[in-house]
Amino acid sequence: MIYPWGDERPFNSYSGYFRRLFGGRVQKLAVNAGFTCPNRDGRVGTGGCTFCNNEAFTPSYCQPFKSVARQIEEGIEFHRNRYRRAERYLVYFQSFSNTYAPLERLRAVYGEALANPLVAGIVVGTRPDCVDDAVLDYFAELARTCYVAVEYGIESCYDETLRAVNRGHDFDCARRAVEATAARGIHVGAHFILGLPGETDGMMTAQTETINALPLTTVKFHQLQIFRDTPMEADWKAHPERYRFRTLDEYMELFIGILRRLRPDLVVERFAGEAPPRFHCGPTWGLIRNEQLMAMLERRLLETGAWQSQLWEG
Repeated sequence: MIYPWGDERPFNSYSGYFRRLFGGRVQKLAVNAGFTCPNRDGRVGTGGCTFCNNEAFTPSYCQPFKSVARQIEEGIEFHRNRYRRAERYLVYFQSFSNTYAPLERLRAVYGEALANPLVAGIVVGTRPDCVDDAVLDYFAELARTCYVAVEYGIESCYDETLRAVNRGHDFDCARRAVEATAARGIHVGAHFILGLPGETDGMMTAQTETINALPLTTVKFHQLQIFRDTPMEADWKAHPERYRFRTLDEYMELFIGILRRLRPDLVVERFAGEAPPRFHCGPTWGLIRNEQLMAMLERRLLETGAWQSQLWEG
């Protein structure tokens, strides 16, 4: 069966999206440009989001004392050993809020990344309250000659949840940022965490309708994970009754329910996350790589006859 996105996989995969866009494999590699976050330095709040430990998902070669150019070189070498089919690279500015700086610094940092001839574009992770017209106009300028995507940490569509995790902005802020970015012809991604305290399976499934209404290109889902040295660790230990940790089978069933309602053009970057065991302090699924998780999801979809957008009412 050929699905609406043009291939035989039962979901609109990130790898398939890039093959269609670039005609070959493109590898995303992370860098740390030394940005911080307004939810840490006092402009919006202090202490950061309750779930956040940036070290848990930052590759070891990503060190802000290294130049962006050096991190890219080391990242290319790392990925060449692991993904030998990669032909070009997208530099992923991942750590903290990568638009939280004067425009002059952004121009210097992103210009340094794009100077590498193997780099096809940039992916910028940030918060929805850290962009303005000048920054978005700059990205639109870059997007005329290379691939540019802005990925927003949204985490939940429910304001009560966002307040509970000390996010520092509401969902309407996220909606405005996504719409303003897409209006300029820039690819837009969003991150969501499934399983945050207070959210039921029904709530998480119902928010798919809200996600579908956003002009997003890509979407990334993570299961709830408790990382060491975070406010959420302390809260979980003090109030374990607030938290529900789903087994891998339970989580996959939840996600497939979401996926079947997700509109067909939305590219699914991932449906779960991984982090080194040393960062975990709550229940985990063990050492399962993202590649294994995606293979398990695809196998389950084919076994059950489920596929992305199967229940979408667009």
